[in-house]
Amino acid sequence: MRFILCIIFLFAINAISFSQTKTFKVGFLLDKSSVETDLLLDHLEEEITDVVGEDAIIEFSKEYRLVNNNNEQLALENYKLITNKVDIIIAFGNFNNEVLTEINTYEKPTILFGVVSDKLLERSQFSSPKKIKNFTSIVTILSYQEDLHILNELVAPKRIGVLIEQEFLNSEIVDQVFTDIEKELEVDLEFITYKNLEDIINNVDGFDAVYLVGGFYFTENEIKRLAEVLIDKKIASFTSTHARDVEFGLLATNNDQSSYEQFYRRVALSVESIVVGEEFEEVSTLLELNKSLTLNINTANRIGIPLKYSLVPSTNFVGDFSLTYVDKKYSLVDVMKESIEENLILKTFKQDVLISDEDVKYAKSNYLPDVFGSVSGNYVDPEMAAASNGQNPELTTSGNISLSQTIFSESANANISIQKALYEAQKENYNSEELNTVFNATTAYFNALILKANFLIQNKNLDLTKRNLQIAEQNFEAGQTGKSDVLRFRSELVQNVQQDIEAYNLLQQGYLQLNEILNNPISTKIDVNDTELNEGVFKNYNYHQFSEFLDSPKLREPFIAFLVQEGLANSPELKSLDFNLKATERSEKLYGTGRFLPTLALQGQYNYTFSRSGEGSTFPPIFTTPPDGFYNVGVSLSLPIFNQNKQNINQQIATIQKEQIQTTTESYKLTIERNINDAVLQLINQISNIELSKVFEETAREVLDLTQTSYANGAVNIVQLLDAQNNYLQAQLESSTATYNYLLSSLQLERYLGNFFLLETEEEKQAFIARFLEFENNLTDN
Repeated sequence: MRFILCIIFLFAINAISFSQTKTFKVGFLLDKSSVETDLLLDHLEEEITDVVGEDAIIEFSKEYRLVNNNNEQLALENYKLITNKVDIIIAFGNFNNEVLTEINTYEKPTILFGVVSDKLLERSQFSSPKKIKNFTSIVTILSYQEDLHILNELVAPKRIGVLIEQEFLNSEIVDQVFTDIEKELEVDLEFITYKNLEDIINNVDGFDAVYLVGGFYFTENEIKRLAEVLIDKKIASFTSTHARDVEFGLLATNNDQSSYEQFYRRVALSVESIVVGEEFEEVSTLLELNKSLTLNINTANRIGIPLKYSLVPSTNFVGDFSLTYVDKKYSLVDVMKESIEENLILKTFKQDVLISDEDVKYAKSNYLPDVFGSVSGNYVDPEMAAASNGQNPELTTSGNISLSQTIFSESANANISIQKALYEAQKENYNSEELNTVFNATTAYFNALILKANFLIQNKNLDLTKRNLQIAEQNFEAGQTGKSDVLRFRSELVQNVQQDIEAYNLLQQGYLQLNEILNNPISTKIDVNDTELNEGVFKNYNYHQFSEFLDSPKLREPFIAFLVQEGLANSPELKSLDFNLKATERSEKLYGTGRFLPTLALQGQYNYTFSRSGEGSTFPPIFTTPPDGFYNVGVSLSLPIFNQNKQNINQQIATIQKEQIQTTTESYKLTIERNINDAVLQLINQISNIELSKVFEETAREVLDLTQTSYANGAVNIVQLLDAQNNYLQAQLESSTATYNYLLSSLQLERYLGNFFLLETEEEKQAFIARFLEFENNLTDN
């Protein structure tokens, strides 16, 4: 019985307590309404409910959201209407401001929220706030001057269109404010009034930039459409609205992403004071929202606005840094192919091949006939001519044509063979340089990818430091930590900004290097596509099977032996040495037994006298008159008997050169074998690094999340948070580069093999696999 009475007593106490909990109905007065404003109000309702907690029951209803559609008369009627239905009134917008600030007596607690320019604030009723029963206003300051100054610093526009709602421009104060700013900044400011989005789109032509004043009620799709129009017209945009509109595509705003949270919390605290107090009477307050430039990096790239380093420390970037707008965007295969076609150094090697081809033709030309013709005129002293009995007339014109033809020459034959061998060697030198060029291009490609990943990670780390700085400032304001934490994070922020700038510049240097290799103008804006295992061109790369070969002790050795065999067979360097050896052997033969072979040649000549005149032009009667034209033909056979011992010396030189080439060949074979083994070991390292770096990154991220939460709650100190952040930064860098390093190591191995699989046809790839299977079977049989 006593137990039952206790239960009844407890229920009675709860019932009494419940009956004492007050219920408050909250209504909203708006100038305009949209899907976005409804979402913001939903969030505000949640914040109010959380802040009030169990102190009261807060009721919200869609019917308590009244909209005046920019009509002052309707705004007044809405206020009167909602006063009879709710207990607390929250009003937003210029027209509600105009109406509610003129009322002398407020029947219900009223919270008025407004955004006012700092210049307007000096000339408005908010400049001298005082306590009014059942009324308070929360005013956030908007500096048109500061916004336009930042816009001017970003793009230096000459003509700026100020996008402003028609109803808001009816104030003479507004017009004067912008006139003063125009004089101060020395820019041309022109108002573009609007009632809807089409009014803006139809009137922005000819402006370098636009400044959106208001626009709080544009929908997400409208902001995105406006942004696309402005981007297409290469017009920079700055907005006085929230950072969310910058995420939708506008260029920049001076509001950061925490401004809404500040607003929600301030309004909720005012509602709480109404709930817990008997009377509501507060001085109108200025809510100073966090000011920080928020810039859409993708919009800036598309418009062509370069990144200003001076703004980086104070700028919050939104958008995808990996999404760039460039002149050319390369895949790995694109880089490999274009480097072969366009690289200037490789072109010089191509020209060397052409020169060698001409050397072969020049050597062969020794067996072509040598034909020479000449014409001459001769004048002799008349007395001497008269005494020559017709042999040397006073004036003579004549001509002759001669021909010589090599029939056999050991030196000519040797030169042809040598030049052919050197031509083939030069082609192999070109093939070697082609492999080097492709590898250098792929190295530059992956270097750009690594630098790009580093820049993105450094940028995220900068944002993380900014977030940690905010936590430190909040902890300091709450008394949980000292100011040293704030100063430490500010110092860390400066270092991160410098690291971010350096990472960006290193990325640009990487692009410059790639431009040079691909023979692009250095100023060409390029980007590189990301590359991942088992995707894109590496989808059929058979990474896992390759890893199995290297991971298995049983398969590793025969696989490496096969790779060495392939490298020796494909090496253009060895092929070039082999052709040089052939040339040297032919030279050795020439100066050996070849010197005993004679040179056989044919000569012929035809002479003709065109005219004979003057003294001595006729022969005496006792002489037979020779013909005007005559010829001769002969054969010559020459053999060097003793040529100052030069033949023996040349033979010794050729022998030494041959031995030198043979030694170089053996040395290079060892180098190829060592390089392939080194590359395989490096690949094994990279394979394990890929898996371990993923685990490292995931673990470091979880540790950072836990440490960040613990620091916000005062459970850990700043040193632990910085350690967690730095560990996560290092883990991200290692994880992002692990795959790139593996693929680059694979391509390095292919360079040593003398073949790049990505440039092969499917038939060539299958032939490689068939050779390996044949090699493996031969090992098994033996």
